[in-house]
Amino acid sequence: MKNPLVSILVPYKNTEAYLPACISSILEQTYDQWEVIAVNDHSTDNSPEVVAEFSKKDHRITHINNQGKGIIAALRTGFAHSKGHFITRMDSDDIMAPHRLDHMVNALLEHGTGHVAVGQVSYFSDRGISNGYDRYEKWLNKLTAQGTNYSEIYKECVIPSPCWMTYREDFIKCGGFTPDRYPEDYDLTFRFYENHLKIIPCDQVLLLWRDYDTRTSRTSEHYAQNYFLDIKLFYFLKLDHDPNKTLVVWGAGNKGKKIARELLNNDIDFYWVCDNPKKIGKDIYGKEMLPFKILEELPNTQSIITVANEEAQKEIKDYFKDRNMQPMTDYFFFC
Repeated sequence: MKNPLVSILVPYKNTEAYLPACISSILEQTYDQWEVIAVNDHSTDNSPEVVAEFSKKDHRITHINNQGKGIIAALRTGFAHSKGHFITRMDSDDIMAPHRLDHMVNALLEHGTGHVAVGQVSYFSDRGISNGYDRYEKWLNKLTAQGTNYSEIYKECVIPSPCWMTYREDFIKCGGFTPDRYPEDYDLTFRFYENHLKIIPCDQVLLLWRDYDTRTSRTSEHYAQNYFLDIKLFYFLKLDHDPNKTLVVWGAGNKGKKIARELLNNDIDFYWVCDNPKKIGKDIYGKEMLPFKILEELPNTQSIITVANEEAQKEIKDYFKDRNMQPMTDYFFFC
């Protein structure tokens, strides 16, 4: 296959300040066989005018309105209008590295169907990057360099929404943008995992990821922690939960409590352990909080870890390692 067409889906809403840099970075790609499907999600600023000017100058840019409301509907609308052999997405406030499309197309052509091409990312901001985003970038890029992203999929979204590419048939097999489940990028990542799409390692930065106060992931309720936890538990129960093992929830903070409530709502029995002496022995939601030592009495366990402290996580990993228990089989870190 020579020079396959890449469809780049670009939903946007009120990003007139950033769209010129975003679209210009696409125009400057070293790979030129692409189409942009820019979808206006009911903008109230001058974003549509910005995109319209670009589309007048380059026939590869198609400008349409969202047939529904919200980013998932916008992505569906864009995909319905796409024709590419490869599918990718771009956020309207970010910037592509000049060789991004070239690199991803070549990676997919080399490895074939059943794969997803990804890239490393670099955050940028007018005010500087917080320690949290800096840690996330380093963590994400380390996984991407090795292609081991799925190994920590229950911690955080391990594939950035604006930095992946798949064969069209693989994307359809994974359900595309069909589910109304937020965060939509995390849900899609889990469906790549569910359908066994292999991640192609990448050691290059392919996306410049913009951070600013009004960015959707900071302002929309759909990207709050409770939505992330809902997705984690949904896919854990669907894909990795072993009902023949004794389920254990570690930690009694907010995340642990939410996981416990959802398990109870689904009539799934579990043991609940923590190391807080003020909570051990107490009844929470009808479950007694137990000390960690109870684990020695529980055979054949499968654990959900909601303990966020990094030092504690190291100790927990050592605990499992000493007992020859395996990550993503016997235990899963949810934070």
